[in-house]
Amino acid sequence: MVGDHVLRVRLGEGTVSREEIPPEWRRRYVGGKALAARYLLADTEAGVDPLGPENLLAFAVGPLTGRAPGEPRFAVVTKSPLTDAFLDSYAGGDFAARLAGSLDDCLLVLVEGERDEPGVLVVEDGTARIEDAPELAGMDAAETDAQYPDAAVACVGPAGEHGVRFATVATDGGDHHAGRGGAGTVMGAKGLKAVVARGDAPETPPELDAADEEFADAEVGRWQAASETLESVDFADEVGALPTRGWQSGTFDGADGVGIEAVREASVGRERPGEAVPGGFRVPDGDGETVPRGAASITLGAGLGISDFDAVAELGGLCDRLGVDVISAGSAVAFAARASERGALDRDVDFGDPEGARRLIREVATRETDLGDALADGVVAAADRLGFDQMIPAVKAMELPTYDPRAAPAMALAYATSDRGACHRRARPIEEAAVAAESWSDADRVRAVVSEQNARSARWCLVADDFAGEAAPEQGARWLRAVGVDATAESLADLGERAWNLTRLFNVREGHDRNDDALPEAMTVPLPDGPAEGAAIDRERFDAMLEAYYDARGWDSEGVPTESTLERLELTEATQ
Repeated sequence: MVGDHVLRVRLGEGTVSREEIPPEWRRRYVGGKALAARYLLADTEAGVDPLGPENLLAFAVGPLTGRAPGEPRFAVVTKSPLTDAFLDSYAGGDFAARLAGSLDDCLLVLVEGERDEPGVLVVEDGTARIEDAPELAGMDAAETDAQYPDAAVACVGPAGEHGVRFATVATDGGDHHAGRGGAGTVMGAKGLKAVVARGDAPETPPELDAADEEFADAEVGRWQAASETLESVDFADEVGALPTRGWQSGTFDGADGVGIEAVREASVGRERPGEAVPGGFRVPDGDGETVPRGAASITLGAGLGISDFDAVAELGGLCDRLGVDVISAGSAVAFAARASERGALDRDVDFGDPEGARRLIREVATRETDLGDALADGVVAAADRLGFDQMIPAVKAMELPTYDPRAAPAMALAYATSDRGACHRRARPIEEAAVAAESWSDADRVRAVVSEQNARSARWCLVADDFAGEAAPEQGARWLRAVGVDATAESLADLGERAWNLTRLFNVREGHDRNDDALPEAMTVPLPDGPAEGAAIDRERFDAMLEAYYDARGWDSEGVPTESTLERLELTEATQ
C-alpha cells in the first residue's frame, strides 16, 4: 500500500491526529527524505531553536521500507542541534520494518512540542498514542529495548537525555543508530524517550519475491555479504586517506588489527543469519555483543591510535548503549588527546589508551565533568569554549568522518557541499577516483559528486537500503512499480535532484551560504606520510571546483538555487 497520510503528534497537548498528505507533495516528494524535508520547511519558522518545542522531529518511511532488498531502513529528519542545518539520519533493522508495518497508510510521524516527563509513543494500526514512562529515565539503549520484548523500539540513551549535541536515536537495543547530527538530542529535548512499533513488517509484493536473491548475486550484494562497511578501513589505509591519531596522519600501523580480517576473527556470527544478504558481524564487546561498522574501527581505532579490535568493539558498544554517534565521540576524544599533547589540559588524555577513552566518552554522555560538558557540544564549540585551536576538522560544525579529503579532492567537495555537514554517505567518490587515478579531471570530480548526491537522495526518499539503492535505476523503478508507485529511471533522477535542492532551500533559509561550504584550515596542511604524502587542499583549486559545482547545480555564486532551477524542479511553491 502506498502511504497517503501522516500522523501528527503534539506532545504538549498529548494528542495524535491523522492528516492527508497533499497529493502534489506525494507526487513530487514520494516519501522519506524529501517529504519530511517539505514538512520541516513548512511547519517551522526561520531560526527555529533545534532544541525548542517548535522544532519538528519526523520519523519517516518510504514506499520501499521493509519491502526492498537489503536491510529495512527508516529516517529521522529535523533541524540539527549540532549544525543548525537540515538533518536526515538513517537506521536499519527490525524497528524500521515494524514501523512501516505499524504505520499502515502513513509515511511520516511528525512530532511537535515537548513533555515535562519522559514518555513513549506507541505506534500501531496506522495510529499512535502517548504513554507516560518515567521509569525509563536514565536507561541505556539496551535496557530501554528490553522493556518491550513484544515490540520494536527506537530510543534515546543517557546522551539524548543530557542534551549531548550528537546523541543518536538507537534501535534494536543499540544495534543500529540514526547517528550523525543529534537527532537523539532533539528527541531527548522533547521528553520523548522511545517510539515503540507494535505492528508486523509489511508484506512483500509477489513481484519482489526474487529481489533479495537478485541483489545478493549483484556485485554490491556480494561485497556487503563479505565485509559490510568494514573493508573501508583497509581501503582508506591503502590509499593514504585513513584519519589517524586525530587527523595527524593518513595511514595507521595498526590498521590490520582493526580491519576486516580482525573483525572476522572476532565475529561470533552475523546479524541476520540465513538471509540472502546477511547483516553485520556480531562481536563480543564486554557487556554483550555489538555490530561494528567501518566508522567505529576508523574513528575509535585508527583515530585514537588503538590497534586492538576487542578494545575498539568495547568502545563501540559503549557508544551504542549510551546513544552517542561514534564518529563525533571518537573525534571528541581525539580532540582532547591532541590538546593534552600540547599541555593545554589539566589532565592526561592519551592516544592508544582505551580505558582513558572509555572514561571520557562516559563523561561526555553524562556531561558530568567540565571537559565532558564542553566536548558534548561538539569539537567546534569545545574549541571555542576552551580557547583551543580546533585541531579536528569539521564542516558546518560536523566532524569529518572516514576518509581524509587531502588524499582525494573529490571527497573534499563532497564533504563541503553535504547538506547535513561533513558526511561520507552523501557521496563517496573516493572509491571511483581511486580506480581512475590521475585520469580524473576536476570536472569529473564535480560530475561524480553531483551524481552521487542525487542518487542517494532519491533512494532516501524511497526509503531503501543504501546498498540496495546502488542497483541499476531501472531495477529501482521496477521495485517501486511493484508497490504501486509509478516510476521510471528518469523520474528517480528528478526526485533525487529535487530532494537535494529542497534541503538546500532549508539551509539557505537558516542562514547557510557559500562560507559554510568550506573545509577547515587544517586540510591545507600536507599529509606527512603514506601513499598520499604531501597532499593537501589547494584553496584556489577548491574554490574553482565549488564554483563549477554551483554551476552544475543551477545555483548562483552564493549557492542559492536560481528561479529557473526551482521552476524546472517544481520547487517554486516551497519558497512561498
